[in-house]
Amino acid sequence: MQNPLFLVLTAPSGGGKSTLIRMLRAEFPRFAYSVSCTTRAPRGLEKDGEAYHFITTAQFEERIAAGLFLEHALVHGHRYGTLKSEVEGPLARGDWALLDIDVAGAAQVRSIVMREPEDSALRRGFLDVFIDVPSLDELRRRLVKRGEDSPETIEMRLTNAEGEIARKGEFMEIVLNDKIDEAYARLRGLVLAKTGAEGRP
Repeated sequence: MQNPLFLVLTAPSGGGKSTLIRMLRAEFPRFAYSVSCTTRAPRGLEKDGEAYHFITTAQFEERIAAGLFLEHALVHGHRYGTLKSEVEGPLARGDWALLDIDVAGAAQVRSIVMREPEDSALRRGFLDVFIDVPSLDELRRRLVKRGEDSPETIEMRLTNAEGEIARKGEFMEIVLNDKIDEAYARLRGLVLAKTGAEGRP
């Protein structure tokens, strides 16, 4: 019998987290990706329940009051949050849950999970991992090479990254992403060790 897995991944912008998540989900189809709630309106072809759960501010606040969120935040005037049910549902089905979130959100999740009963799947399966970078200079090189941001935005991301890296000690595990294949092998090993799975589940 494999153990539950609730994997929380955090990295500074440009840390390679999205690539690692794609690699994990390609190898381990049991990972369910949580769909966040937001109070902003859908954009383009976004569909409710796929991109986000689109709800009103009043509905969002009702869920906060009821303690239904693992984490939530106000970003650019709109609320975003992850419902506990988005994680508990997959775990109840025997699947694994994956949450891609920033340092502040991970701290909220950690605080709530640690208040859960010790035998709950949410707590037994919890594993938070910080994807670290070799240096801020290397992170700057990656962000410039990506070519998606202005110089001002890159500097802002680097300032944010410095603050995030300073909090990496809060996480259960740290994976250095110097070479992506080596970082994935380390992350994959953590997943297998946590779940007791062997090879490809």
